Amino acid sequence: MTVRIRLHDTLLGRRVNLSPRVPGSVSIYVCGPTVYDAPHLGHGRTAVVFDSIRRYLTWSGLSVMFVSNITDIEDKIIGRAAREGLTESEVARTYEDAYWFEMDRLDVLRPDETPHATQYISEMLELIAELIEKDHAYVIEGQGVYFDVPSYDGYGELSNRKLEDLLEGAGSRVEIDTAKKSPVDFALWKAAKPGEPDWESPWGRGRPGWHIECTAMSLLLLGEAFDIHGGGDDLTFPHHENERAQAEAAGHPFARHWIHSGMVMVGGEKMSKSLGNFTTLGEAIDAHGGRAVRVAVLQTHYRAQTELGPLEIEAAGKAVERLDALARRASANDLPEDCATDTASVNTFSAAMDDDFGTPAALAVVFDAISTANSAIDAGDLFTAGTFAATAFELAAALGVIVKTPERGDDADEIDALVLKREEARASRDFAGADRIRDELAQRGVVLEDGPSGTQWHR
Repeated sequence: MTVRIRLHDTLLGRRVNLSPRVPGSVSIYVCGPTVYDAPHLGHGRTAVVFDSIRRYLTWSGLSVMFVSNITDIEDKIIGRAAREGLTESEVARTYEDAYWFEMDRLDVLRPDETPHATQYISEMLELIAELIEKDHAYVIEGQGVYFDVPSYDGYGELSNRKLEDLLEGAGSRVEIDTAKKSPVDFALWKAAKPGEPDWESPWGRGRPGWHIECTAMSLLLLGEAFDIHGGGDDLTFPHHENERAQAEAAGHPFARHWIHSGMVMVGGEKMSKSLGNFTTLGEAIDAHGGRAVRVAVLQTHYRAQTELGPLEIEAAGKAVERLDALARRASANDLPEDCATDTASVNTFSAAMDDDFGTPAALAVVFDAISTANSAIDAGDLFTAGTFAATAFELAAALGVIVKTPERGDDADEIDALVLKREEARASRDFAGADRIRDELAQRGVVLEDGPSGTQWHR
């Protein structure tokens, strides 16, 4: 199968052809959350971006293996557990559950594999041993094991940074640890501290550094030279730079392509828990619905920074309502359900997505199809309406925007009768009577939509 997709590869700094390791298959690793608090909109954006990429690749006919990890041991988890009198596993379990609850509400598919850092300690120890053997890592007694950054010539290539610049700035950022060979060396294994979780290792009890976790888990589950490594662009340095250095220095070809999504901004600053300027993902979904949040994300190209405030999400919600309204009209007008999609629209959609996953242009095709379908219904051209409705529904689903199936409920016949009575009142110019029926239905949560083909209702 010929893959026609071009993507922006962070390592190369330009668009390249997606070149899968195995023809017809794509292997993807995306860095998942560190589960110490409720997810915010930034987490939601990253998840929606890569879920949409995954869905599109699958829709295109490729077999996708999608892995995303859970970091369940880390300084912030340890700190929260200590403050709240809980175990680290209790904190991690609570906020992992919260994360998946919100992912389900965003219609984000579960990964094929969800490795947890604490389940892969032995694989991490093996990788650290390889790095020591190849003279890319060293032991500091009482502190742990460190990666020797200057020993790896390719360090800085992913984030486009020079080692000499990093060395020059190291002392200004943090106090230099004189026990390390270089101030930019980072921990692979941290020596045990009282009250913290630890595991046995050849270098004494301790726990893994953050960066070694993803390197070990991705190589184990996807193998060498897997196709795509993704995450938010705040992870490019140091996390992804260090991941790549660890793998390549140990002799394991790492990701073939790197994709990074832009940040969610608030007043020109990155949304983050550390800055205290975040909106929880749950709050946004409660207020606007998961599909509105999803469409708001997709309306901006994944590599661009974006604001995801109430105005942006509310506008996206109105766009989602257009999709649902078409589904209701299609049902009310008995549009054919087995219509083929419009070839020209599908080709335009594919061209947008093949060009570095251009979801804004792809969404525009969806909403153009909705407009065409509605116009065809108004004109009584049910064949054209059916074709473009099918097109809109299929292409939206390829991006993970699922149409809401109309729900009639047990009182549907009664509501139908009231709607008919209201239409008769309007026909006889009894507008006050028609308004009373509309108000009665509104109190029951029923919304009326008047159109050229009659009145439709929904909850």
